[in-house]
Amino acid sequence: MAVVKISSQVEETEWIALQEIARESRQSISGLLTDAIADYVRKRRLRPMVLDHLEASMDENEELGRRLAK
Repeated sequence: MAVVKISSQVEETEWIALQEIARESRQSISGLLTDAIADYVRKRRLRPMVLDHLEASMDENEELGRRLAK
């Protein structure tokens, strides 16, 4: 897999916390950032799909929902 170099700015307190986590877990900052980015991307892509399924389920079970609400 190709590696892309990025540059960003973060709050100093968050940077220090990230450095501490890297030290404690014996991981590189790059590794932690890669994991964090991958996790963020998974969550962002999953959410619309979950909401679509929820909406479809609610449409399918609209009558049941009305009955249960009584």
